[in-house]
Amino acid sequence: MPKFLNSLPMLLSRTLDGIMPTYRSLFQAHGLTDQQWRVLRALWEKKHLTSAQISQITLLPTPSLVGILDRLEKKGLIGRLRSVEDRRHVHIIPTQAGRDLQERMLPKVEQIHDSFMQRITPEEWGELNRILDKMAEPAEQQSLA
Repeated sequence: MPKFLNSLPMLLSRTLDGIMPTYRSLFQAHGLTDQQWRVLRALWEKKHLTSAQISQITLLPTPSLVGILDRLEKKGLIGRLRSVEDRRHVHIIPTQAGRDLQERMLPKVEQIHDSFMQRITPEEWGELNRILDKMAEPAEQQSLA
């Protein structure tokens, strides 16, 4: 068993603690929380998504997502569009203000990303992604009791 400071939860926490303050400063400068950013970032990439899709992509639980979407809508950054094929489905879309925010924020996010990427090689980045994806795969259910 690894020592506490070398345990996977501590390594991941320490990494997030080293990276997220830079991103959070940018989010806060634009009046966003981490969770709101995740929703917008998913929408900017996919253009429109249902709440269930957003929950799955962003790893935000559906009950939390409801409030996040409401706040983003009040800020005028997203809209809701009922599907014409199936009125039970509501698509979440970025508004013009949301797309304008994308134009302002994404270059800054890319700068932050690039500054972190200077610490590792492209090969290391690929390997890190591969390892973390592998670690994120669901493990077989095993009883710890």
